[in-house]
Amino acid sequence: MSQRPGIPKGTRDFAPVEVAKRTYIINTIKKHFENFGFQPIETPSFENSETLMGKYGEEGDRLIFKILNSGDYLRKVDDKIYEDRQSAALTKYISEKALRYDLTVPFARYVVMHQNEIDFPFKRYQVQPVWRADRPQKGRFREFYQCDADVVGSNSLLQEVEFIQLYDAVFSSLKLEGTTIKMNNRKILSGIAEVIGAKDKLIDFTVALDKLDKIGAEGVQKEMLAKGITEEAIAKVAPLFNFNGTNEERLQQLETLLKDSEEGLKGIEELSFILKTIAALGLKTATLELDVTLARGLNYYTGAIFEVAAPAQVKMGSIGGGGRYDDLTGVFGLKNISGVGISFGLDRIYLVLEELGVFPESLEKTIDVLFINFGEEEALQSLKAVKTLREGGVKAELYPDNAKMKKQMNYANRRNVPYIIMIGGQELSDTTFVLKNMENGEQKTYPMTELSAVFK
Repeated sequence: MSQRPGIPKGTRDFAPVEVAKRTYIINTIKKHFENFGFQPIETPSFENSETLMGKYGEEGDRLIFKILNSGDYLRKVDDKIYEDRQSAALTKYISEKALRYDLTVPFARYVVMHQNEIDFPFKRYQVQPVWRADRPQKGRFREFYQCDADVVGSNSLLQEVEFIQLYDAVFSSLKLEGTTIKMNNRKILSGIAEVIGAKDKLIDFTVALDKLDKIGAEGVQKEMLAKGITEEAIAKVAPLFNFNGTNEERLQQLETLLKDSEEGLKGIEELSFILKTIAALGLKTATLELDVTLARGLNYYTGAIFEVAAPAQVKMGSIGGGGRYDDLTGVFGLKNISGVGISFGLDRIYLVLEELGVFPESLEKTIDVLFINFGEEEALQSLKAVKTLREGGVKAELYPDNAKMKKQMNYANRRNVPYIIMIGGQELSDTTFVLKNMENGEQKTYPMTELSAVFK
């Protein structure tokens, strides 16, 4: 007996309706990307390992899927290295490529390789799958799509303002009300680490702080202690765990805390500009919130950082995020190119829209009209009609077999077909067709000459 097939954990098959809903989200995002002046690019699904490794921090590096070299990849491995069975030491000998972890680092590589063909500032968008060896759970998959937009070659904070507007425009179009765009600045986090005496532990500090909503204040404190951050430093940062008030009040509290940090005050100045500009422009449905615990554990962010929270009634992690990276291309040899970008989490947005029931009902409809098959001559006339409708942009289909009427009607119901056309012997003789509305059961006979007009 053959074994039942399966798929790897963290991956999924998508049914036709699911694909239609995902396409709806992607097309909505792309429409706004292009409205904001972004241009599309694509990069390979896998990169050279050195392109990706070391760009996401220690945690990110562990989640990168490595690709084994082709051929007899063990032949080049020294016996001593093989016998030690240390995977980290062995990997560089047996794997030279890896699946991309995100779209931002490959984009930075793209900018460096194509710098002489690019007009700066360069605004690009990219919608492609990425892979992470993460633990699968609700809203977290090992293979998923990212929908990214980035601008490189401009230091202007107006870019951050535009990205907040872009988030708001997309989620408004998707009828996703109640989203919260959380914002912080890595300069503020650096300033906090400086004033509490933990500047040399900045990465450990931010990685732990970023987990506040997942493991709570006590969990964050334990992780900081484990990373060598002193109890005295943690006591100084503890008030951040319960920051409240308006955005302006939070900025004032930060100014007091960071009065002795030049870098921290610079971060406050940047956030203040963005908040004031957005207040003057207004947002449609989203709320902009200053969140000083927002850290995002990626090494390359240097300025503003963003994360979008789903509406409160949906238990879901972030559905988008991004930030400013002043010199990401520098690791590939192109210095002093500032960039800022955001990403939309397609899969999580899908789950949120599904849970809230705000997908358009029309997405359930795969075709506009199904022709019933009554036999060879009737089928030929139906095919001629199908061709006419398709040329007019109507999604039409003929049931392929001369099956029992009940079977064909059940097929139409399962596919949520709104209209049925029947061309039987009498209709063939009279050059007519019968149109049935599947919602209310009404049916009417029309001359074949009126076929296109009926479906306009």
